[in-house]
Order: sequence, then structure tokens, then C-alpha cells
Amino acid sequence: MPNSHITVLGAGFGALSSVRVLRKRGFKGRITVVAPRAELHYLPGTIWIPAGLRTREQLIVPLENFFRRMQVEHVAAQVTGLSDDARTVHTSSGMVQTDGLIVASGGRFIRKLPGIEHAITPCEGIAAAEQIRDRLRTMQQGTIAVGFGANPNEQSAVRGGPMFEFLFGIDEQLRREGRRDRIQLVFFNPSPRPGNRLGDKAVDHLLNEMRRRGIGTHLGHKMVRFEADKVVTEGGEFAADMILFMPGLTGPAWLDQSPLPRSPGGMVAADAHCKVAGFDKVYVVGDSGSFPGPDWMPKQAHMADLQAEAAASNLLAEMAGKPATRGFKVELVCIIDALDKGTLVYRTERRNLLLPPSRWMHMAKRGFERRYLAQYR
Repeated sequence: MPNSHITVLGAGFGALSSVRVLRKRGFKGRITVVAPRAELHYLPGTIWIPAGLRTREQLIVPLENFFRRMQVEHVAAQVTGLSDDARTVHTSSGMVQTDGLIVASGGRFIRKLPGIEHAITPCEGIAAAEQIRDRLRTMQQGTIAVGFGANPNEQSAVRGGPMFEFLFGIDEQLRREGRRDRIQLVFFNPSPRPGNRLGDKAVDHLLNEMRRRGIGTHLGHKMVRFEADKVVTEGGEFAADMILFMPGLTGPAWLDQSPLPRSPGGMVAADAHCKVAGFDKVYVVGDSGSFPGPDWMPKQAHMADLQAEAAASNLLAEMAGKPATRGFKVELVCIIDALDKGTLVYRTERRNLLLPPSRWMHMAKRGFERRYLAQYR
């Protein structure tokens, strides 16, 4: 396959892991990455920006060195669509012809809730976390509301874990600064037991931790709208001087200009091998895709890495005329951090483990970040 060409859409966790696996598996052909910037934005670290434990510069890794080592061609552009046979990628800077394709361009937040412009969505990027930091610095009293929603057509398309981290991290920060008694925290969610993908023990722990910290809850009521100073649900409303809200996820907008099949929630529909149904040599990983498996399958970087291993291996097999047979392990690994301590939640189809908060888990999360980013520097 020395003359073959593989194109990877995106420059996030799943995309970069796909590149590494392709080279590790001995692929000698061309690899093109289509992404607006040659940068990895390490969004898991944004939970530490409000407290000043991380800065923008620490969480953005330039990828020029990594691309050079991996012999990657970078097309600095937005994906705008695909040809009917998925062999031509349409971009904002022209067409890219390819023999094989890995879609790893991430998901898109569903911003349909009325008044959502009044809320900050932390995982939209580093700028959102900086906005939280700046608002917190000037806030002397009032109420901060923290919550998340889901995709009504695909309940697994949600990223709730970081919102618990922002909630507990802000609580700890305010206590350190002596302002917690003047600023109330309220957690809201349409489910009476938010975070159930983490497992029952984890949900019990999270709710108990909220009670222990004096964090109010507004649970089990469908959200209606946000206003500049309140959250409104079918079960009532409450005042909020700052709203942090993570909507559910759907697929990237460019899918509307592509032939790829989609799930009910708008993601690229894939099989257990990350292969896109009906297309040869086309695979999807991470938040862009919808995969068969348990309803608690996480939308997180670790899961994207596991899917990338399968997708890249299967693509190479298919290009060599062999069947795509490699699956991926469904594994949830989450350290819910609160600035000084972390709670480990681990889940597979056979096991569900929760380790109570400890300083060691906080340090492990920081250590993982350092090791993970080192491979791209």
C-alpha cells in the first residue's frame, strides 16, 4: 500500500490516535489530516482554568512536530462535505482525493433550547472556560447554575462528566477564596438521577457529594428555557446569575452535504468495527459516530482512542483485501476532579468500580495529562 492515500478528518483525540495507529501498523502511504488548525486543544484540562491551575498556553499543543514525525500532510481547512462515493473530501480550500477515510471531526452541541445564548457551554473550547474564570473573578454574590442535557433522539450523545467537575471545582475554589457563603450553587438536570451512565454507585456518590457541599439540586424536570437571570423548567424556575450548561451532541454540520448514513441522533452510523455501513474503506471514531453497544457507552477521549485503534487497523486490513474484524472495548474511565481530590469511576460490560475521593486520583489525572500530551509535542 505504499501509493495509497488515507485522509483523516479532524485533529482531536480520535483523529491523532488514528494517525499514530496507521503508522504503528506499518502504513507507508500518504496521510492527510484536514482540520482548521495544526493544534490539539486538550479540553479535559479546561476544568482547571477557572481556578488558575491551567492556562490556554498549557492546553494547546502545536502539531507541526508530530505531523513531521508521522509524515502527515495538513490541509488547514473546514470540511464542507463528501462526494457520493466518499472518495473526495470537500473543504473550504478545495477538494482532497483519497483512497480511505477516517471521520474524526467531533460532534456538535445542540443549541436549540430557547435562551441558550445566556448560558456558557464549557466544552465548546478554552475560551468558554476563560469566560467562566473571568465571570467568577468579579462575582461577589448570587447563584451559579450548572447542568447538562442530552440528545432526545440518542440518549448516549451526552457529555456530563465535565459538568460535575466544574460544579465541584467551583465549589472548592469559592471555599478557598472565602466566598462560598455568598454564592449559591444549583445543579439541574432533566433526569432524577443524573450521570447514570457512570453507574448507580457513582450517581449515589455524586448526589451525596452535592448534599455534603450544600449544593442545591433541581432534578427530574424537562428544561423549558434560559433567561438572562433564571433557569426555567417544567417543574418550576430558579434564579441564576451565571448558567453553565452542556447540551446534548449531534453530528457535525457538514454531514448534511454528504451521503453517509446517520443515526436517529444525527451521528454517522457505524458498526461494531467502526465501519460506515454501505461504504468501502470509510470509518468513523469518537463524537462523530454512533456505535452499537451498551447505552452507557461514553463520549470521551479514551473511548475515541479505543475506537481509533479499531478503525485504523480495520481500514488497513480492508485496503489489503482482508475483512474488517477488529472490534473495540467499551470502557469508561473517568476521574471526577475537584481541584484537590479525584473520584475514579471505571466501567466495562463486566465491571463497575468507584474509588472514593483521594489526592492520589487528582495527581493521577494531572500525570495522565502530562504523559498524553508528550506524545504530540
